[in-house]
Amino acid sequence: MGDRVIRIAIMVVASISLGAALMPSAVSAQSLSDRFKSLFGGGSSDTAKPATSAGPKQLDDADAELTCPPVQIRAGASTYSVGTPGKEAVGNDIKFLASITKMARQCTLNGGEITAKIGIQGRVIVGPAGAPPTIQVPLRVAVVRGGVGEKTIMTKAYQTTVQIDESGSVPFSLVAEDIVYPAPSAAENDNYVFYIGFDPQAIKSEPKPRATKKK
Repeated sequence: MGDRVIRIAIMVVASISLGAALMPSAVSAQSLSDRFKSLFGGGSSDTAKPATSAGPKQLDDADAELTCPPVQIRAGASTYSVGTPGKEAVGNDIKFLASITKMARQCTLNGGEITAKIGIQGRVIVGPAGAPPTIQVPLRVAVVRGGVGEKTIMTKAYQTTVQIDESGSVPFSLVAEDIVYPAPSAAENDNYVFYIGFDPQAIKSEPKPRATKKK
């Protein structure tokens, strides 16, 4: 009986030790894609295909020479507010206020180009003036090479539709999946950054119908 108890105790200790040894490798194996999916819920469209020797190479924080640039909110573009017609969006004249709460990114390298997915999550809060049932949230994503003589490598505007409900506080999300730009050199890589933010200019008014000439 005593020998059996000793053998069981040894087996338990061995199992605990083995589990502890495996934990660091499991944590370190979490890719940037996994973090992206966990942040935005992930889906079949967000799942990155495993890299092959002949296909795209997924970049993550372990890449020494070429990494996926960080995401930052452009100064002055972290919020977006709309007021009643003809008035500034302040005080009781605010119809709604949108803000960015979370960001994520994922990159792949293929044929000298980087293709990136930029994820943005935020929230729209209804103001005292009341928001319409449906609003358009304008956003912009830019790839910028910082440092002396900052240069915009590419930029693109997006819109996402938000349905307002009775809670008065509604989340929104957008995943920009078509960010493509030339891969920088290892020397310039650390100067690259993804800038995101609200851009009211991204909302374009619909063209007015032309008047029909009377014969």
